[in-house]
Amino acid sequence: MHIRVVNPNTTASLTAAIGRAAAAVAGPDTVVEAVTPSTGPASIESHYEEALAVPGLLEQIALGEQEGVDAYVVACFGDPGLDAARELAAGPVIGIAEAGFHAAAMLGRRFGVVTTLARTTGRAWELAERYGFASLVTEVRACEVPVLQLDDPTSGARELVVEECRAVIAGGADAVVLGCAGMAEFCAEVSREIGAPVVDGVAAATVLAESLVRLGLRTGKAGEYAPPPPKPVTGLLSGFSVQAAGSSAPVSAPVLLAEVPA
Repeated sequence: MHIRVVNPNTTASLTAAIGRAAAAVAGPDTVVEAVTPSTGPASIESHYEEALAVPGLLEQIALGEQEGVDAYVVACFGDPGLDAARELAAGPVIGIAEAGFHAAAMLGRRFGVVTTLARTTGRAWELAERYGFASLVTEVRACEVPVLQLDDPTSGARELVVEECRAVIAGGADAVVLGCAGMAEFCAEVSREIGAPVVDGVAAATVLAESLVRLGLRTGKAGEYAPPPPKPVTGLLSGFSVQAAGSSAPVSAPVLLAEVPA
């Protein structure tokens, strides 16, 4: 089994950390490949950056389809481009917020979220509503640490995450969901520190994607997640033009979407 974990930002050190977290929970016969897009922001901390990250994410999904990837993980807590990725991919595509919420809901009556910057808390609430978990979320707290400082041992990020997670549990939650893929590697440490379940969405999404593949389940293509209709795209994103399956038309741009899964 081949699972591609896509870090939608372009910081290679974060991709490596995300890959280690995913590989640590995968089965022995599962190949976990963490990839960095060729285009996109260094980190995703705004709606603008989230929008800019989607083309690079779709690039990696399209390439994965050409290479026979079985399932994908979108390793950003905003779950950017998730619906579009599901249109392109034949196999499951799992967002880490989506997976984190599902896991936490099975660990207690209610759970909270600890994310990076306060400006991202609205997106966390929005996704909780979309996935049907808003009534279970006690609060969304921000540790006010930029994403690119999470893997810096001198930033004090881990201590701040522990402090906020402890506050979530004190506020009546049974579990905590970490609201950033950059927190993945210290999830277990945080859980030990606060004495409560702490969910890393990267690990949860990897195991869930793996389970769906083992069950023989793929993304439904009869309705909304059918492949996008063939049509040209102009300008900067011309390489994302979708051609009909079997078309012999040349594709000169580096992102190839010539064969869309049926």
